[in-house]
Amino acid sequence: MRCPFCGYEDTQVKDSRPTEDRGSIRRRRLCTNCAARFTTFERVQLRELTVVKKNGEREPFDRDKLARSLQISLRKRPVEAERVERVINSIVRQLESSGETEIPSEQVGALVMEALAELDQVAYVRFASVYRNFCEAKDFREFIGRLDKAEQD
Repeated sequence: MRCPFCGYEDTQVKDSRPTEDRGSIRRRRLCTNCAARFTTFERVQLRELTVVKKNGEREPFDRDKLARSLQISLRKRPVEAERVERVINSIVRQLESSGETEIPSEQVGALVMEALAELDQVAYVRFASVYRNFCEAKDFREFIGRLDKAEQD
């Protein structure tokens, strides 16, 4: 593993342990050149996934992009980082176990919407406003109205 501080290629693993959800291994590393310490994570990847966007463009699935979009939706919300990590791992597992290597972006968005609906209602509305391209205040009213109606049923 290359040192992120000095670029030296020979680093030592000082400590390894599974993460709380047992979905990855956390490794503490030491650079033998500059003595910097850093952490890496090792995860199982069942298959290479490609996201097919609405315009037909294809791009490799990026777990970090998924995490960033969730973090943006959850900014300043009282949700623990461990819960967010579990949601991310769950979405990735669902995508990898689908059996498909090409995943429509709508499917990824639907999984995120479903997870956020359970995790935090405000984050759910925030994400929906971008995902469903809300243009006016009435779009928010209609969406929240459907939420309220669904909760009453």
